[in-house]
Amino acid sequence: MTSQPRLVLAGGSGFLGRAVARHFAALGWDVLTVSRSPSAVPMPGRWERWDGLRQGEWSREIDGAAAVLNLAGRTVNCPYNAQNMLDIYTSRLDTTRALGTAIRDAATPPPVWLNSSTGTIYRSAQTPQTEAVGEIGDGFSVDVGQRWEAALMEGELPHTRRVALRTAMVYGLGADGVMATTDPLMRLGLGGPMAGGAQYVSWIHERDFCRAVEFLIGNDLSGPVNLSAPHPLPNRDFLRAYRHAWGMPLGIPSTAGLIGLGARVMNSEAELLLKSRYAVPERLLKAGFQFEFPAWPGAIAALVAEVREVGHAAR
Repeated sequence: MTSQPRLVLAGGSGFLGRAVARHFAALGWDVLTVSRSPSAVPMPGRWERWDGLRQGEWSREIDGAAAVLNLAGRTVNCPYNAQNMLDIYTSRLDTTRALGTAIRDAATPPPVWLNSSTGTIYRSAQTPQTEAVGEIGDGFSVDVGQRWEAALMEGELPHTRRVALRTAMVYGLGADGVMATTDPLMRLGLGGPMAGGAQYVSWIHERDFCRAVEFLIGNDLSGPVNLSAPHPLPNRDFLRAYRHAWGMPLGIPSTAGLIGLGARVMNSEAELLLKSRYAVPERLLKAGFQFEFPAWPGAIAALVAEVREVGHAAR
């Protein structure tokens, strides 16, 4: 009898980690989540405590694992003050380096290590940003992405293929997912164009994120890979489709100044809404990956139908 392939899922106790754990558990994988605290919502597989820095019992599970996926990192949905910026850096760089050490020391290292990066590594753009021709931007968020990817590539790991997942905003159901916050705004008619709505929105459905991870484990791609749906769209069109899915014809627009004020009140950053993100998954498409949800209107209609049926908290 063949033993189950093992996925070590670092920092996987949140919305996205739960989606990945469900996906791979359904495929028959042994899923081990390592994180500072267990998920607030039940999820399949096993769990080990990890402070995101030290080696320990969790690192023994790296030996013989079929794949490692690192999703660890403090949320960027916060004010960019000195302490939060330090926490954002260390929560990404320290965990990545600790995983690299565990993989290096393993007798049978995993053949593939997928590590989170960010689609916001590209400049604010109105034209497609692919892995080959995308232009790296500047500023704090971009620097985080560059340092994160550099930490992934540190050291010699001759038996492990490394993939940097330049991930767009992931939309799916979950008590702590982005839709749990944005759905009430759409239903109240507050989802109008933001600062004119010309800035592009890159996004990906949670099922396509999980399927892309599965695809990349079985493929031979390495280096940066954009995990985003192939059809980004302007903020005004993105929000129009979102409102339509909820049957809300009204969308009150907001200015850049109002968004900045709201971000301060909500302890967030206006950049998260105002930067134009136009990431296109050229490498995935060329490798033959087929999106289940390539276009936003169909994706958000399916998600809203699921919310109506089961609610957010169920996942």
